[in-house]
Amino acid sequence: MDFLDERMSLPIQGVSIDWNKVDGGSYLREIEALNGLDYLSFNKKITIFVGENGSGKSTMLEAIAVNYGFNPEGGTKNYSFSTYDSHSELCDAIKLSRGIRKPKWGYFLRAESFYNVASAEVEYSKWGGVPQQYHEKSHGESFLKLVQNNFQGQGIYLLDEPEAALSPQKPKVSVTLVDDADNKKCVSVEDD
Repeated sequence: MDFLDERMSLPIQGVSIDWNKVDGGSYLREIEALNGLDYLSFNKKITIFVGENGSGKSTMLEAIAVNYGFNPEGGTKNYSFSTYDSHSELCDAIKLSRGIRKPKWGYFLRAESFYNVASAEVEYSKWGGVPQQYHEKSHGESFLKLVQNNFQGQGIYLLDEPEAALSPQKPKVSVTLVDDADNKKCVSVEDD
């Protein structure tokens, strides 16, 4: 597969930002990595955002996830709950350039709100399905169970600080799972 074919098969090829849709006094205009950015291109199956705290990694990833249709607090596109509305206006100011393939599945994982997602999963499992019992496991064990149960072939997976749930010995497990998902069309990973 050549570069153009690979890029066309990506669920998201890029993100354009319409700064006219961002309030003039918004903190988004103060984020150096985002300020003046009009288009961000994705060229590979996995993209990793790297930078200091406050550099806009989570803000951009959240905006992409929300614009794509994921719940701001995380989960699949079927999750629809809110414990606190804190996502930025960037999600309304971006436009995603989508590839020709539509992912069959997806998941947005936010380490900071995984407890809320686990609580929503308890409620959703009452309507059908098998309860995953994330609250009955350690944070790391529940994260690994989530990955094993939800990262399927030909999907899109947006991960915000996935290493937060893992012990110092476990980040290699996280990378292994991501590498395994790469063969299954994993797209984006955000990491501190």
